[in-house]
Amino acid sequence: MPLIELEQLDIFLLEDSLWIASAHIGVPSYDFSFHNFFACRHPLYRPDKITAVGRFRVTDNYPQLYEKLKDDGIRLIHTPLQQQLISELPSWYPLLKDLTPKSAWFDIPPTFDEIEKHFSLPVFIKGGRQISKDKAELSIAYNQNDYEKIKEQFQLNPILHWQKFVCREFVELRKVPHYTTDKIPPSFEFRTFWWKGHCVGAGSYWSDFASYDWNMNEKLEGLHIAETAVQRLDVPFVVIDIAQTKEGEWIVIECNDAQESGYAAISPIGLWQRIIEIEKGNLINE
Repeated sequence: MPLIELEQLDIFLLEDSLWIASAHIGVPSYDFSFHNFFACRHPLYRPDKITAVGRFRVTDNYPQLYEKLKDDGIRLIHTPLQQQLISELPSWYPLLKDLTPKSAWFDIPPTFDEIEKHFSLPVFIKGGRQISKDKAELSIAYNQNDYEKIKEQFQLNPILHWQKFVCREFVELRKVPHYTTDKIPPSFEFRTFWWKGHCVGAGSYWSDFASYDWNMNEKLEGLHIAETAVQRLDVPFVVIDIAQTKEGEWIVIECNDAQESGYAAISPIGLWQRIIEIEKGNLINE
């Protein structure tokens, strides 16, 4: 997995309200040009100690990056333990097990017989931290043959091989009309960003392949589940992905460190404007 180095980070003061440590990724769903839309300053002399919000891709050297920045007087908003809590399923699952599908994880891929002891088929498979580009063929096993192929590819995949092998109960989600894709079939799923307990952005997760939206009641119900997860995790800047099941129940699909998450269909301008308003003490409509 690509590493984030100190030299890649642009560290600046956003609207005189919070510090940002941003790295250009080259992926539209991650990158945002703060300087084109907000007042950004690079003071000649920074305070001796500042807290900064990171904006960079998923990286496996977060603890090292955190320590390097700390040595330079810059503390990222999440400690390595907080980052692990909201990035890795084995860490966040115990706090949210009643809100999300049943899951089990293994240091090495188990045998098919072991899987059948815990789950009915089909079974959903992912890494402890992420899946591989949302590909269905690497995520859903309908039979033993599928499972053996996924297990083999998992160990060879550059994104997955270093992660824990996670199996999850396959829950049928509410379907949405979508373009043909090799991704996991798009469902009624939404990404939500939360800053210090406030929802600062929410939008469809599968916007690249499907056009859908929620009504006010659906939004309130979905955000209630996401907020419950946020309160239990108790970290400053977190992403909660939620989806509606075929039966109409809202569940948590994934948690992520918002420093490392793509924006999906959420407007970065609106998201950061709401964060700025919170930091300045202004009231916002959530």
